Amino acid sequence: MTCDCKTDTSYLIKAVTKHAEGHIEKHKANILVYLDNPAGIGEHSDIIEAIEEELNAMAMYEDQLEVLEKYF
Repeated sequence: MTCDCKTDTSYLIKAVTKHAEGHIEKHKANILVYLDNPAGIGEHSDIIEAIEEELNAMAMYEDQLEVLEKYF
């Protein structure tokens, strides 16, 4: 089995990119739910804290995308 490393690398970078983008969308959706229906957050009594947690998660994945773009 031969390896086309350039193609394999591109595929892996694309996969990591899609993974990060998917997580960003997931956390964005959570924030929108919190904003539209704050009563629906049973385990989160502090809505602001819950939104901050989602924003922090989004920022982590956004950082990953920036690093991918800058270095790869």
